[in-house]
Amino acid sequence: MKCENCTKKECSKKKKTESEDLVEPLSVTDGEEKSEFHRLAEAGIFLSDCLACGNCVTSEEGARIFAQNQKEFFKVLNLNKKCDSSLHKLVVASVSPQSVPYFAVKFRLSVCEAARKICGFLKSIGAHHVLDTTISADFSILETQKEFIHRFRRQTQDERAFPMFTSACPGWVQYVERVLGNTVTPHICTAKSPQQIMGSLVKGYFASKKNLSPDKIFHLTIAPCYDRKMEALREDYYTELYNCRDVDCVLTSEIMQIMEQRNISVKEIEESSLENVFGETSCGFARHESTSSDGYLAHVFRHAAKELFDMDVQEISYKTIKNKDFLEVCLEKDGETVLRFAAAYGFRNIQNMVLKLRKGKFHYHFVEVLACPGGCLDGKGQAKTVDGKLERTLLREMEEVYSHVPVQSPESNPQIQTLYADWLEGAESQKTRQTLHTKITASAQPTSRLDMKW
Repeated sequence: MKCENCTKKECSKKKKTESEDLVEPLSVTDGEEKSEFHRLAEAGIFLSDCLACGNCVTSEEGARIFAQNQKEFFKVLNLNKKCDSSLHKLVVASVSPQSVPYFAVKFRLSVCEAARKICGFLKSIGAHHVLDTTISADFSILETQKEFIHRFRRQTQDERAFPMFTSACPGWVQYVERVLGNTVTPHICTAKSPQQIMGSLVKGYFASKKNLSPDKIFHLTIAPCYDRKMEALREDYYTELYNCRDVDCVLTSEIMQIMEQRNISVKEIEESSLENVFGETSCGFARHESTSSDGYLAHVFRHAAKELFDMDVQEISYKTIKNKDFLEVCLEKDGETVLRFAAAYGFRNIQNMVLKLRKGKFHYHFVEVLACPGGCLDGKGQAKTVDGKLERTLLREMEEVYSHVPVQSPESNPQIQTLYADWLEGAESQKTRQTLHTKITASAQPTSRLDMKW
């Protein structure tokens, strides 16, 4: 199977070799038909899922990515059963909101019911705490808003202030750093993604409240995307003092493989409510203003309209440009367009965007960028059909059930202000900057190519 993302002749051969090296199939009885989850496990991380056709992932990184699987998770769970308490770790799982709708649709549950089932299952196999990650997305959005306002007010001093691209998608960020290089890196927002802010919360705030050092916590995240595994391995998310990472293991729909291997029916799972980082039970399950992602465009657009132009935006009108995965939103004042935002999903749209940027013809202030067409709900970590794509009907169902989840604005979350004050020493503090932001750095030898095909 040839890698669809590049024109290199050796890619097909390389892809086969790397996938063979990385994949250790789950055992299936001879003659038994493999379920979609076994097929997913055997698929591993293909180069067609990689955003730079093999240039992004070294063999060493590939091995470390594969180490982030259910075996690593169960290794910790088994050590927790041993008598030697020095080997014990507090197991904390964080559940991404975009991972839950797939589970809900597959088992005909509401998103809230599905979240409670996932929580109950993780606790039944040994997780001590299962956390809602909405708060980490709140932080990421708020920090993105602040950075946008800062860039807008100093745009006359910095010609590369705009467009500003979101940094929440790890595949997009990796592609920029390792392929596009310094042409694009200055345009990327420095706010950490929700997953990595959750890592900081768990290994920082939550650990201190439990009187534990970060290395005594095993932090598992449930995500819709394989690229989250690679993101967790970034060097800036590793603490040398404690020899640990902010996120120790990332599982996608692999969590459903575990259920299947154990012959556990969803009906048998006792529901349990998600918790927040304060150790309190989370009464509900909330999302941000989007049916497929965390809604950076909508939240930043409204905030910028109010902060910069004193305009309250109620309804946002999206204009489709060329295809459904490239949307535009504009704000007009006194007959002049003062804000021009866009959402670009999928690498065909990203390629066109980068080409226009290089030609000086991409005139947007802000772009929410996601590598997967259709957004995070269509993440590569969700179980796919044989051709590697999520069925359109299934995706529409996921969007439908997700749309019924109550919307929560980051500003309305009272816990955010508590954490800014008690944990981060203020919203504008140096600690906030160090904890909630990262560095976007181009590789020494980026492999940018204008003729790359998607």
